[in-house]
Amino acid sequence: MLVQAQQKYQKHVQQGTQQRSCLRTMEAIDKIHNGLIGRAYFAKGWYGNTRKSIGIGKEAPVPAELDWDLWQGPAPRRPYMDNIHPYNWHWFKHWGTGETLNNGTHSIDLCRWALEVDYPKSVTASGGRYQFKDDWQFYDTLVTSFDYGDKMISWEGKSCNGMKYYDHTSGLTVMGTEGSVFIYGDGGSGYDVYDLKGTRTGVFKDDDTTPFYDKFDGDAPTVAHFANFIAAIRKGEKLHAPISQGNIVVTMLQLSNIAWELNRELQLDPGDGTIQNDAQAMKMWSREYEKGWAPHL
Repeated sequence: MLVQAQQKYQKHVQQGTQQRSCLRTMEAIDKIHNGLIGRAYFAKGWYGNTRKSIGIGKEAPVPAELDWDLWQGPAPRRPYMDNIHPYNWHWFKHWGTGETLNNGTHSIDLCRWALEVDYPKSVTASGGRYQFKDDWQFYDTLVTSFDYGDKMISWEGKSCNGMKYYDHTSGLTVMGTEGSVFIYGDGGSGYDVYDLKGTRTGVFKDDDTTPFYDKFDGDAPTVAHFANFIAAIRKGEKLHAPISQGNIVVTMLQLSNIAWELNRELQLDPGDGTIQNDAQAMKMWSREYEKGWAPHL
């Protein structure tokens, strides 16, 4: 619907996948597209954290500073619980979408960009809530994969275990017929190049003495992302992350959640991502809305 609204009103709409505006990431993707690692065919992203238990919530008075009705937006109304706001709503199916659409969106978006693919032929997802027994309704550990026939994307989410790969809690590796590229997902801007045997042959990163993140100004890619958006409005510059592209990755990861919920592989129409020959799964394509709050154009 956001894509339809953008097309109807002809406005610039940029998704907040700000690493598309990171100069080192843009450089790495450009090199991949120009044959740095031969034919790129597999991209794996990951995210790790040490999120704590959200416990067992109880109904409580709504904080004075919170408009609970407005906050719930189009979701059917539920009573306020003391372990939902301000962040834990991500882990409740009624309002949130789990870690896939929280942090997975960023790395899968880059995986798609690197492999130059849109919707896959099929999606699988497997995982569970393993670390704690509490009100958290989604998985804390998940592996989801997207099959394109001649290419593949995989994402691993570890919400409650900060085990690092390549000494990073998040990132992605793009593999090809002649080598691989690891693109940093945290802790700075850069990428490393590896040969087929896994030997690192190049390191390309910004000067470590230049702060990547400032608590007042934010991180460099976010600043650049806003600059790109403003330039698109003022000068007609091409958006780095138009909503038409953002919609694809969000839909893919919503499909991961459906595959996880139903515990089966979903076959898709590569043209628009709709689920094929599975009426039960396709019913989960949309949701129930609060009366009077259903979005429409």
